[in-house]
Amino acid sequence: MSIQQDLSDKRLVYNKYELLESQVPDNPMELFRDWYLQAEREEQGEVNAFTLATVGKDLQPSSRVVLLKRYTWEGFVFYTNYNSQKGRQIAENDQVALSFFWDKLERQVLINGRAEKQNENLSDGYFESRPKGSKLGALASDQSEPIASRAALDAKLQHVEKEYEGKEILRPKHWGGYLVKPTRIEFWQGRPNRMHDRIRYTLQKDYSWKIERIQP
Repeated sequence: MSIQQDLSDKRLVYNKYELLESQVPDNPMELFRDWYLQAEREEQGEVNAFTLATVGKDLQPSSRVVLLKRYTWEGFVFYTNYNSQKGRQIAENDQVALSFFWDKLERQVLINGRAEKQNENLSDGYFESRPKGSKLGALASDQSEPIASRAALDAKLQHVEKEYEGKEILRPKHWGGYLVKPTRIEFWQGRPNRMHDRIRYTLQKDYSWKIERIQP
């Protein structure tokens, strides 16, 4: 069976909403909040899922889907193993990109910013709120490292489960949160004829935001 498939006729007409300069606030986090809350109402599944792109010192980019756990005026928070591929790349280059896509709303939010580790007490608090199984998984997995088989991975988890039976499970030092402080945020609204609305916010030296429309 051939693996070749022509997808050139796959297209949708985007016509649900518009995004005009008169509709956008001075601070992009307000617009993100409004779009996110609407996505929670109208989308299905994990609307907090986003693609995180990182680039290490070898200049080879990588991306993966992770879950947003909090957003504030400062930026966007997610959690991971600091020794994972993304953690190692962030240690080498703290500039990252985030991409949200909400297909039912025909919207994207594209974010560039700097990732920094959260304070340990905040990571401790979130780790404590996780289900027991997720805590044990964070201890059992050397994220992004090779392993011989699924059976070997399951054996590691069983070992950790036995070790921590009846004990408090504390956050390991190699696991915690990142705060991504945005320097540029683009709000993309699908429109007919691929003439999409794209409004870009760029952080200025005085911490105000420059707002401009960019062409689709």
